[in-house]
Amino acid sequence: MNKNKKVIEVKNLKKYFNVGPGLTLKAVDDLNFYIYEGETLGLVGESGCGKSTTGRTMIRLYDATAGEVLFEGKDVHKMSRAEHKDFTRHAQMIFQDPYASLNPRMTVGDIIGEGIDIHRIMGGKERMERIYNLLETVGLNREHASRFPHEFSGGQRQRIGIARALAIEPKFIVCDEPISALDVSIQAQVVNLLIELQRDMKLTYLFIAHDLSMVKHISDRVAVMYLGTMVELASSTELYDKPLHPYTQALLSAIPIPDPNIERSRQRVLLEGDVPSPINPSAGCRFKGRCRYAKDVCHQQMPELREVGPDHFVACHIV
Repeated sequence: MNKNKKVIEVKNLKKYFNVGPGLTLKAVDDLNFYIYEGETLGLVGESGCGKSTTGRTMIRLYDATAGEVLFEGKDVHKMSRAEHKDFTRHAQMIFQDPYASLNPRMTVGDIIGEGIDIHRIMGGKERMERIYNLLETVGLNREHASRFPHEFSGGQRQRIGIARALAIEPKFIVCDEPISALDVSIQAQVVNLLIELQRDMKLTYLFIAHDLSMVKHISDRVAVMYLGTMVELASSTELYDKPLHPYTQALLSAIPIPDPNIERSRQRVLLEGDVPSPINPSAGCRFKGRCRYAKDVCHQQMPELREVGPDHFVACHIV
């Protein structure tokens, strides 16, 4: 990890969706963070908190409502057509569903080679050799190039998706829950493959996931989202050892510990109430209705993400 260079920087990013007359769904609301070169930033939170929308907005699959996404100093959402095409060569995405994201009418070779063709990187025998090498890199065989996606298992399809993302030698990859649709026995294989590829190719990841133990394994830093906002950001070790935000504490207390004696004796932090709607949210902290420490200021004012320790940021009035 190179702390002297920020590959991508998010400033006051917002992504809103109009869902009816006078109704606005605030999927991503004023996010600020950055990712260093060669780093993996884990992004965690409950379903519907805006994790995937954040990743898709960062690589411009969605247009931002407001804010900036700076890739090597240039705003992704203000790029010209030519600049954006060049950006797509350097930023790729691994999708959650390894079957829905692959064209069932295309062979594996054509799926992996599509980016190579669009960017006119190489052709002929050199192109096919590149495809074969990528298949072998992700643990498949060159004979698989002539097959179709339905002929593979879920883990193999996700490896094809990874090979497709690597085909044009990107610098930054958004991993949008790449293991959630896979069997537990396959998840570790895919995560270890991503770690190995990052080391060999000097890749930078945004790793979005629900599995908190897996996020700890792969991430250098971890960001916690709740209802479109970021509530805590710290190094992986610091966050898991000393969670400060009440929501982070509740999330981490749900991770099972593989020791029956410790598991029986430890106390879970249980959240009461339902997740509020992200449509026209009320004033104040988004977590106030489920927080056991909430005070009057929490109902009136949105807390800002502030540094409370070395590289440890929390958005909470009571911390």
